[in-house]
Amino acid sequence: MSHYPLITIGIPTYNRADGFLGEAITSALRQTYSNVEIIVSDNCSTDNTEDVVKSFNETSIRYYRQPVNLGPQKNFNFCVEKARGDYFQLLQDDDLIDDDFIETCIKATKFQRDIGIIRTGTRIIDENGNLLKNNLNMAVGLSTEEFFRFWFDCKTALYLCSTLFNTKRLQEIGGFPSKHNLFSDVCAEIILAARYGRVDVQEVKASFRKHSGEMTFTSKTKEWCKDSLSLLDVMCDIVPRKKNIIRREGMRYLAKFNYNRTKSIRSPIRRFWEYLTVFHYFKYKHLPPNTFKFYVRKLLKFYRTYGNLS
Repeated sequence: MSHYPLITIGIPTYNRADGFLGEAITSALRQTYSNVEIIVSDNCSTDNTEDVVKSFNETSIRYYRQPVNLGPQKNFNFCVEKARGDYFQLLQDDDLIDDDFIETCIKATKFQRDIGIIRTGTRIIDENGNLLKNNLNMAVGLSTEEFFRFWFDCKTALYLCSTLFNTKRLQEIGGFPSKHNLFSDVCAEIILAARYGRVDVQEVKASFRKHSGEMTFTSKTKEWCKDSLSLLDVMCDIVPRKKNIIRREGMRYLAKFNYNRTKSIRSPIRRFWEYLTVFHYFKYKHLPPNTFKFYVRKLLKFYRTYGNLS
């Protein structure tokens, strides 16, 4: 198999020994494509993560335990640095890939080693593995500008679990880069796709797990808004001739994305103020959900005069 591209699956993990880690590793080991190495980077867990990893007794797994907690982003990029494969996948310790995920991706490239990214569709599952939604990858054959606009129009979804990155090119841009380490995966995807091309597979071949412990739900609204706008700047730089369209459609999509994030906040008062934070960062042009529109209009004059969320 040495004449076939080597694939590195990096699994950064922290305190998931009694949770989803074993399932993630199992899905990586079950690949029908055999030229695979697996890296597990334990971010100084306080549980028995090492025992779980070593219980697989597989030579294809390289296990690293960090002496101190690096934070999620540095742990992600540690996996990138250690990768030896032609392509790299960052498999979160709560996500899954289908048995033929890698085989399907590599066959779609006709075994080329120089593609920027390779993407499949993604299913959304809950903490028990129940199907919530199937997202086919409808971006096959699209230009970079169309690819961006399809994402804004929710016709394609960008997830780590359903993406293979060109390892060399990913390492060249410093791994997963973004100012607040929240849209770092999307930023890497769009940069590599624009510079080195992409191959799209329509079929769903990976599972993103949605649950209360995922990192998305533990980050602050202000940081998400700032990272959203930084990402949009990168996208506009990639397609300068269409930057006005990209910015207009991107602002609408990313505002809605950030409003939707706040729905998980239980306190109505706190949720309301988080809505106002989004409203502020997106230039007062995109209103939050209907329930809050009346209150936003009433407080807008006060907020513009006295509010300072920067």
